[in-house]
Amino acid sequence: MTGTVSEHAAAPAGADLVAAYRTMRTIRAFEDRVHEEFATGDIPGFVHLYAGEEASATGVCAHLDDRDSIASTHRGHGHCIAKGVDVKAMMAEIFGRRTGSCNGKGGSMHIADLSKGMLGANGIVGGGPPLICGTALAGKLAGDGAVSVAFFGDGASNQGTTLEAMNLASVWNLPAVFVAENNGYAEATASRWSVASDNIADRAAGFGMPGVIVDGFDFFAVHEAAGEAVARAREGGGPTLVEVKLTRYYGHFEGDQQSYRGDEVAQARRGLDCLARFRARVTEAGQVSASRLDAVDAEVAALIEAAVGEARAAARPSEVDLETDVYVSY
Repeated sequence: MTGTVSEHAAAPAGADLVAAYRTMRTIRAFEDRVHEEFATGDIPGFVHLYAGEEASATGVCAHLDDRDSIASTHRGHGHCIAKGVDVKAMMAEIFGRRTGSCNGKGGSMHIADLSKGMLGANGIVGGGPPLICGTALAGKLAGDGAVSVAFFGDGASNQGTTLEAMNLASVWNLPAVFVAENNGYAEATASRWSVASDNIADRAAGFGMPGVIVDGFDFFAVHEAAGEAVARAREGGGPTLVEVKLTRYYGHFEGDQQSYRGDEVAQARRGLDCLARFRARVTEAGQVSASRLDAVDAEVAALIEAAVGEARAAARPSEVDLETDVYVSY
């Protein structure tokens, strides 16, 4: 993507910086705690953790509001939190409790909150991009400036659903943004073996849309690129493909031994961690004090502790709930 940075992509400052840090810290603390709780055997089903990728969801969703929609993946907790889904309701959902965001019926891979424009996490690889073509078309017809964003991984970049959705978004000139979160692996298959092009963003040219590659360890880089893409979509300029290159800290799923990976995670944690880089940049520049960020850390820790406690204490769905939430009521 070329050109000057629009006002929508201007670097955040002051309270916005604290809010961005809070979102990233909440995602990290949430995922680290789910990692611990899953090991106890009390969480049903599978979980796929987003830790390490916080700058992507946070940098993109910082430009969105409740009129905007996002479609997520099986690794969706970070997207949910960044889009404003209630953290306690999410934790309850993961524990399979009635107080969960989907009444305990969806679990980790199906968290959704339409009131926040969160169309849902999705266990279908490449299931999200077609969904946002629908919501983006609705926004275009309504003329309300709404933008739709699809997050997907390097594995989904090879799915026909994703490619067809990008083509349709261009043909219809939809206010859409496609965010490819390239963590280097589709489950255990390295993208260097499975993705024909070196960069997923290079495929954008085939669909007549801009493509940009972003350092996913750098919140500010993601924020700038996403700001330009969202502003372009709002202004009627059509879709953009943003490739965010990053690393997940945990396995593809909880229980994955990660024998296919070397020391890349350790290296990323040591020198590339998006939270550590954010903290260093804003404190060294005098934009936010270390004590203020420490306070955020403490507040987030208390929130996560409360979320787990309330989730454990909440009731599970009963047989009476079996036939509810099956059909939508208009």
